[in-house]
Amino acid sequence: MSLEIREREKDTVILLDIKGRLTVGDAVASLREHLTQLISSGKANIVLNLSGVDYIDSTGLGSMVICYTTAKKNGGMLKLLNLSRRNIELLVLTKLTTVFEVFDDEQSAINSYFPNREIKRFDILSFLEQQKKTGE
Repeated sequence: MSLEIREREKDTVILLDIKGRLTVGDAVASLREHLTQLISSGKANIVLNLSGVDYIDSTGLGSMVICYTTAKKNGGMLKLLNLSRRNIELLVLTKLTTVFEVFDDEQSAINSYFPNREIKRFDILSFLEQQKKTGE
């Protein structure tokens, strides 16, 4: 399955709706190329909506970190939205929750780029506890 990337813009923030598997090969190359083009064109405030991503491998994670670093060096930021339970656990395991800001609400992810707006932060520990209780 190839990676699908749909681009939207809301309040000067670029939202990329990703669908597929973020794995070694064409998928990761496609995402990195898309992000690199955005950042080089001055659009460095980006939210990756990962609701359609069911699997991320180590190359996918590495690519996300590289894109995060590139965005930050260019005065922007890369933030994550709507991760699956598995992908949240992967971020916790790799300690990448200390790097990426994670959101489960699109408007809060967008608002996080504006200091005067209200932000509902995603609480990863509460999410994992809730998942444990429901037995998923």
